[in-house]
Amino acid sequence: MIEIIPSVAILNGKVVRLTKGDYNNFKTYEDSPVDLATRYLDCGVKTIHLVDLNGAVNDEPQNDNIIEILKAFVPVDINFTGGIHTDGAISKAFECGANSVTIGEAAIEKNKLFSGWLMSYGREKVWLAADCIDGMIHTRGWQKNTNVNIIEHIRYFYDRGLKFAKITDIARDGVLEGPNFELYQKIVELFPDLRVYASGGVRSMDDIQQLEDIGVKGVIIGKALHEGKLNLKEIQSFCK
Repeated sequence: MIEIIPSVAILNGKVVRLTKGDYNNFKTYEDSPVDLATRYLDCGVKTIHLVDLNGAVNDEPQNDNIIEILKAFVPVDINFTGGIHTDGAISKAFECGANSVTIGEAAIEKNKLFSGWLMSYGREKVWLAADCIDGMIHTRGWQKNTNVNIIEHIRYFYDRGLKFAKITDIARDGVLEGPNFELYQKIVELFPDLRVYASGGVRSMDDIQQLEDIGVKGVIIGKALHEGKLNLKEIQSFCK
């Protein structure tokens, strides 16, 4: 069964949702990360995708203390992302309590270092973020176009043992217009042993079911949960 992972994005200490990765177009929510994680845990969710938006644009995690806060109050696994570029940053994320990390920009700029992390920390703990617009990878909080093709990027690390990848069509993120099913189907077919986690555009249980039918292993959901487009009781039924 496909895994549902809620996304909790932090900007300046607040829970927010960006639209299409635009830092000038975001909505702030009153719920704390602990409140949200507790609510999701009660629905049967096992993992939270914690996004450090400040870290993503500052080349170093700024909100990794939120990991420690969550782990102190909520027995949920945390997949952390945002600003991990160095051995020190990835080590600190795990020391704070992260169960896994998702890394985007460092995989582009320091591909040998990222490959080394796959080996030293394990394929279960180090995930690739492959976030794109029109098939080209974007990094630095989705603000920078790298001109690297997403398929070529995934293939490079797939050949070096990559097991988990979060794939985002940035144009679909935060607009609730549906996922890019064609992109996910292509990636699943090209990389059969890759555990693909879809992110961006999910608006209904039908979307989740279609992603599962394609062969996607997990879905990361943000705005649809914050805005109530997805019913928590439906999530609870699906998780069970």
